[in-house]
Amino acid sequence: MKVNFVDLKKMHEPIRKEIDEAIKGIVDNTSFILGKPVELFEENFASYCGTKFAVGVNSGTAALHTALLSLGIGKGDEVITVPNTFFATVEAILHSGAKPVFVDAKEESFNMDPELLEEKITSKTKAIIPVHLFGQCCDMKPIKEIAEKHSLKIIEDACQAHGAEYNGKKAGSIGDLACFSFYPAKNLGAFGEGGMITGSDEELIDKARVFRAHGEKPKNTHNLVGYNYRLESLQAAVLNVKLKKLDEWNSMRRTVAKKYNEILGDIKGLILPKEMSYGKHVYHLYVARVKERDNLQDYLKEQEIFTGIHYSTPVHLQPACSFLGYTKGDFPVAEKLMQEIISLPMHPFLTEEEIDFVGEKLREGLK
Repeated sequence: MKVNFVDLKKMHEPIRKEIDEAIKGIVDNTSFILGKPVELFEENFASYCGTKFAVGVNSGTAALHTALLSLGIGKGDEVITVPNTFFATVEAILHSGAKPVFVDAKEESFNMDPELLEEKITSKTKAIIPVHLFGQCCDMKPIKEIAEKHSLKIIEDACQAHGAEYNGKKAGSIGDLACFSFYPAKNLGAFGEGGMITGSDEELIDKARVFRAHGEKPKNTHNLVGYNYRLESLQAAVLNVKLKKLDEWNSMRRTVAKKYNEILGDIKGLILPKEMSYGKHVYHLYVARVKERDNLQDYLKEQEIFTGIHYSTPVHLQPACSFLGYTKGDFPVAEKLMQEIISLPMHPFLTEEEIDFVGEKLREGLK
């Protein structure tokens, strides 16, 4: 049996007709950049997240960069985030001209450890970017309390957390601004690249709209140097169709995770992901831990079970960040996690037979 890591074909088959019609509408109207399709998706996604506004951009990275610029963050500023994240989180900070400062992760959640946050704050700190990694929200209450105490802004990196919840609030509605990615394999994925900024502060959102489109407002008047970060109408139309299915697909992901938990829970040496009491995990990824990770991954590949590693090297040890001066051992929890994590096949349409097969081969591989 072959078990794919993701299966976008199964996801799209039931809604193929509606997607085809949405794409045809874009072609017929020849409205390819921004316009009404993007405005409609922005309105619907903001409503879904529980915010007043949303700004469509062309990637999650662009969303993070634009959010930082909208908050006025630049050269000489510091932004606190975590080292166990996709490189784009830190890339956006560096593109803004600011310096990334790292806080280690909590082992049980993979997310930012709030107990270590305050000691990283200096007079140069302007914002915190907690990353809702793998589909689970950070513990936002203590993070917000610390941010308010020090007059800092919060940008949620919710690029892997579409529909996740923290104490009943949707990811994207907790910080000053939040950023999402619509990379095709995400819980809500486009037919290419796409991203979104959400928030309820009209002034910040207006700045984001200006930055995403060459700094232009009104037309032909450029009050600042912006970027070409506009969302394509075709992607917005596709995402608008898929948004209606997001809660259902997330529920199916949670069912898959529950099944994994049931059949893998007694395997010695395998640590399963834990859903924290304060939140609702939407399992963009189902990330387990095992010490002989590389050997296990190779064995599973031989059995045609395809897995992933998200991510193998923490950002502070990436060659591009060597100038920051961090060394191995600076963030021991993040480093340990990234040596042990393995992402098992995860998508809404995994069958019980496929899940059982993964479990069977995991047991064999860890004997």
